[in-house]
Amino acid sequence: MLYRFRIILDAEEDVFRDIEIMSENTLEDLHNTILQSFGFDGTEMASFYISDDEWNQGEEISQFDVTEGTGSVRLMNETTLDSVVSETQTKLIYVYDFFSMWTFLVELAEIAEPDPQMDYPNLLFVHGQLPTAAPEKEFQAEEDDLSLDYDDDFDVDDYDDLSFDENWN
Repeated sequence: MLYRFRIILDAEEDVFRDIEIMSENTLEDLHNTILQSFGFDGTEMASFYISDDEWNQGEEISQFDVTEGTGSVRLMNETTLDSVVSETQTKLIYVYDFFSMWTFLVELAEIAEPDPQMDYPNLLFVHGQLPTAAPEKEFQAEEDDLSLDYDDDFDVDDYDDLSFDENWN
């Protein structure tokens, strides 16, 4: 099957690309197609995140395994598109360059039959110019996270009452 995605830069201005790619391709193939269609050089790390309908970030699918054997991670080159995207699961978040935080909303727009005379992946449509710098992000805590209890009498300069061994290093 053929997947048609709209990849939208998370910014004030409308900047997006429409891409066709085969459902059995990997997320790494989609990653490379996004890089090419937006003009990135591909020298920075990236990850996909499975998203719900409200664009909440879920499970990470990473470009590289950086866990050093301490955990399991799904990798782009081992994950096919049809294993994470379907008619009911249509949204992914793509983050490129974790210092600049280029963030893209990736949405499956259509599942279709491929044209046997076409080569895929295929860039269908381009709208808007990529800005010279990544759009600023405003990170806000959830309302529930704001109700944490803090010890107002805690003195950060009082080392005598801390409960760790003096020879800890």
